[in-house]
Amino acid sequence: MTTSFGAANSAIFIDPKLQIQSFNGLKPSGLIPVQKGVHGVSVSSSNSSTISAVSTPVKPETSAAPKRSKVEIFKEQSNFIRYPLNEEMMNDAPGINEAATQLIKFHGSYLQYNREERGTRSYSFMLRTKNPSGKVSNRLYLVMDDLADQFGIGTLRLTTRQTFQLHGVLKKDMKTVMGTIIRNMGSTLGACGDLNRNVLAPPAPLARKDYLVAQETAENIAALLTPQSGFYYDVWVDGEQFMTAEPPEVVKARNDNSHGTNFPDSPEPIYGTQFLPRKFKIAVTVPTDNSVDIFTNDIGVVVVSDDNGEPQGFNIYVGGGMGRTHRLESTFPRLAEPIGYVPKEDILYAIKAIVVTQRENGRRDDRKYSRMKYLIDSWGIEKFRSVVEQYYGKTFEPIRELPEWEFKSFLGWHEQEPRYVDPLNVTAMACPALPMCPLAITEAERGIPDLLKRVRAVLEKVGLKYTESIVVRVTGCPNGCARPYMAEVGLVGDGPNSYQIWLGGTPNQTSLARCFLNKVKIQELEKVLEPLFYHWKRSRKAKESFGEFSNRMGFEKLQELVDKWDGIPKSSGKFNLKLFADKETYEAVDELAQLQNKTAHQLAMEIIRKYVAAQQNGKIVE
Repeated sequence: MTTSFGAANSAIFIDPKLQIQSFNGLKPSGLIPVQKGVHGVSVSSSNSSTISAVSTPVKPETSAAPKRSKVEIFKEQSNFIRYPLNEEMMNDAPGINEAATQLIKFHGSYLQYNREERGTRSYSFMLRTKNPSGKVSNRLYLVMDDLADQFGIGTLRLTTRQTFQLHGVLKKDMKTVMGTIIRNMGSTLGACGDLNRNVLAPPAPLARKDYLVAQETAENIAALLTPQSGFYYDVWVDGEQFMTAEPPEVVKARNDNSHGTNFPDSPEPIYGTQFLPRKFKIAVTVPTDNSVDIFTNDIGVVVVSDDNGEPQGFNIYVGGGMGRTHRLESTFPRLAEPIGYVPKEDILYAIKAIVVTQRENGRRDDRKYSRMKYLIDSWGIEKFRSVVEQYYGKTFEPIRELPEWEFKSFLGWHEQEPRYVDPLNVTAMACPALPMCPLAITEAERGIPDLLKRVRAVLEKVGLKYTESIVVRVTGCPNGCARPYMAEVGLVGDGPNSYQIWLGGTPNQTSLARCFLNKVKIQELEKVLEPLFYHWKRSRKAKESFGEFSNRMGFEKLQELVDKWDGIPKSSGKFNLKLFADKETYEAVDELAQLQNKTAHQLAMEIIRKYVAAQQNGKIVE
């Protein structure tokens, strides 16, 4: 069985302006085209995984060239993501042209400007590192911290995908900053752009076999899907290579072309000249641990172990993604769904087959619909599985049953004295948004500290304990970088100081939220949350989270509760006998609280928390 290819066909060109041959995808060579709903031959035993009656999928010849987005043309003409970026970075202009702006994303950077400044734009660059499974060496952290002060704006962000973001780097300093990161055990290659992004795994400091396998698998997948053509090193360190040794199983899986996955003799055997239609996200975890938001990824991988705790293989889920566009219902967030189980020795081949299926079939004409979730939504999971199995060369085994998911937080130091942290802060997320993100409509990162205080105040006002919490996430636009569509309360910017409110996500990150209200001014947030939290406290079932309560009640009923809300009934305003031993103490505290626009309960709890924190820190409180 042979397959001919129409991709770039050999070496890297010397002339940076020389155009690469057009990408035409895999071409047929006497093979039968894939038909909708066709599967490979089924196997009778769930332990069997090798089959021979599976053919490489092909596409019929078409007379007209398919429509392509502008970014696809930039990629084709770039000499594997070099030109014109290499020239643009050498001139004296503060920014770079449109083509280079798209290409530098593949190098792990975005061109930005301060949107709060008027007049001439002050351009700078954001850099994002790539840290598979969230591992960072001491040396790299110290270097990043130093670079933030020397060349950035003095801040270093930790992202929802286990990377660093360094903002405010000027064009003249980019080569110095990039070279410093590369020479100190770091990389930004592939942290942005139309290729596989950083691969997540739980950063748990545990020696359990399944956690170790999850982290190792994340690192191997990241290595498998790392660009190979050397463009990154050519631009930033003059072609000097800083490569670490790869496991032999990674090299073997990348080079394997037994099922027509690769571009033979291309500098990019998996990606070709065109790379992927859009960004691609992968996460690996273990059963019960959903600290990586497994269902929001293009591919979710879960380690499956036997009764003795020995990892045997992986469940694989496909088609997750958060991005959407306001007022365009054909764009939507989507949860990943199961495609099947593979033995552990096959995981790299299965991942590669899924990536190639998206490479060959994902839309390249309209980038709003280029994520793999839209391909699966269009085809259905059965057809998608059938095509993937032909690139994989095997059929997927049935998905293995798993226990209930939990959100597990590994934030903070893990060998320290216990210190109280508001649980709202543990699960909350926000994107950077204003002033640097060009897509932001309103605030997110800068506003979330005050927002969480306001949410806590409402929870306490309706009588919920300080240990009660909900998952709050905020984004400044609908692209969903902080994954608000999985939150119990998600705020999605839809105008200046205005947000959509999404409800219905769950604490274990397994349910998709839905849009409850549009155009809610941030100043009016309490008018929505107070009646909802009050009725949650009064009407919830045992251990029912706020997200579960929202889904059970339904949005029509929740809207009615908000519309008819006239404040907390006076009967609920009596002093709290559990907190105040006598009425006189309550009245004295209440008088002080009113001066600070607080309830007596809020003020008393603040005093108690400060006292407890001081005692734990060894301070004497008078």
